[in-house]
Amino acid sequence: MFGSITLSVIGCQNLPFPSASSAPTPVTIKLGGWTASPAEQKLLKELLQDFEAKHPNIKIRHEVINDQYMDVMKTRLVGEAAPDVFYLDALEAPFFMSQNVLEPLDAYITPEFELVDFEETLLESFKYNNHIYGLPKDYSTLALFYNKKAFAAAGLSTPPTTWEELRAYSNKLTLDRNRDGRIDQYGFGEIPELARQAYKIKAFGGQLVDQNGYAVFASDAGLRGLQLAVDQYQKDHSSAQKSDVGTNSGSEMFGQAKVAMVIEGNWAIPYLTETFPKLEFATAELPKINNNKGTMFFTVAYVMNKQTQHKAEAWELISYLTGKEGMTKWTKTGFALPSRKSIAQKLGYDQDSLRTALVAGVDYAVPWQVGEYPAAITNNFDNQFVSALLGQQSLQQAMQRAQDEANELIKAIAID
Repeated sequence: MFGSITLSVIGCQNLPFPSASSAPTPVTIKLGGWTASPAEQKLLKELLQDFEAKHPNIKIRHEVINDQYMDVMKTRLVGEAAPDVFYLDALEAPFFMSQNVLEPLDAYITPEFELVDFEETLLESFKYNNHIYGLPKDYSTLALFYNKKAFAAAGLSTPPTTWEELRAYSNKLTLDRNRDGRIDQYGFGEIPELARQAYKIKAFGGQLVDQNGYAVFASDAGLRGLQLAVDQYQKDHSSAQKSDVGTNSGSEMFGQAKVAMVIEGNWAIPYLTETFPKLEFATAELPKINNNKGTMFFTVAYVMNKQTQHKAEAWELISYLTGKEGMTKWTKTGFALPSRKSIAQKLGYDQDSLRTALVAGVDYAVPWQVGEYPAAITNNFDNQFVSALLGQQSLQQAMQRAQDEANELIKAIAID
C-alpha cells in the first residue's frame, strides 16, 4: 500500500500543478421570458449583469420570446429544450404545475429567504399539492383611474365608492350626447374581457370554474355582476369600448380624454405620464359591488424547469431576482409593483398617491386564474360577452353559449 502511494507521488513530480488562475468553467443558465417594453428589457439586462458580477461561476443567456410565448414553452418542455428558468403567468400556472414539468422550490427556500415577506395572495397562485412552484417577481391589481379636470367640470370632487355611484358619475361625465348624436366624452371606458369582469361575477357569489376546472360563470350570481356592464352600455349609453372611440386600449382612450374614467393596472401609470404629460389624473380603489370590495391581480413568477441539469445555479438566479436586492432594483422605476411587502414599503408605494389604491387591493383581489384550460374559457367568454354588450343576444344566452362551448372544448382536451 505504501509503495503504491510513493510511486504515485514520484510519478507526479514532473507534472505541472494547476495554476491559481485556472478557474472552473462557468455554468450557463438559460432564462426565458417576454418583454413589455425596451425600458423593461434594458432594466432586466442590468439586473442580470449585477447577478453575474456577484456570481462569476454563472453566466446567463437571456432569451426573449414575445410571440406565442406559452405555446413555444410547452413545445420546448416536451422536447426537453426549455430554458432552465422562465417566466410563468399565473393564468397558465395551474396547467404547468399539474404536468410535472416544474421543479418544486420548497427544498431550496431557507428561512433567510423570508418567504413570509411575499404577499400571500400572490404566492397562492403558484402553489399546487402543497408545493411552491414559482416565486412572483411583481404584480398589479386594478384601480379606478379618473380625469381630475373632467371631474371638476362636472362638479365631482371625490371618486365613486360604489358601482351605483360610478354609474351616476358616468352619466354626469358623458358630454354632448344630444347635440348632434356624437359623444365627445364618455363617462366610463369598458373593457369586456373576463380578465376585467371576473371580480364582478365574484361580487354576487358567482364562480369562474368549478373544482373540476369546468366553466360555471353563467350562473344567476355571475349574470348579476355582468349585467352591470351591459346596463350601463346599453341603457345609460355612458360607457364605451376602445373600438367605439378609435383607440387600441383602455389606457389610450383615457389618455386621449375619450373617457373620464377607466379601470386599469399599474402599467398605465408610466404610459400615461410619458405619453400624455398634460393629463391630470388620480386613482382610487374600485367601487364596491353588492357591498363587496373587489379587484383583480395579475402576477408572473420565475419557475425552474424540472429537467434542468443545473438546479443549484438556477435557484441562485431565482433567489436573486426575487430576493430583496434584486426585487428592489427591478421595481424601483415604478413600472411594476414588488411582490415583497418590505420592498413596497421601502420604495414608498403604499404611500404613493397613484399607487396606494393598487397596493391596497392586493389583500382582497381575485387572482387571474381560470383552471388548467384558460384559453378555452377566456376565448369563449370574451367573444360572447362582446356580443351581449352590443345587444346581439341576451346576456343569459351569450353566457350560457360561452360556458357550454368552453366546457365542450375542455372535455375534448381532457379526453385527449
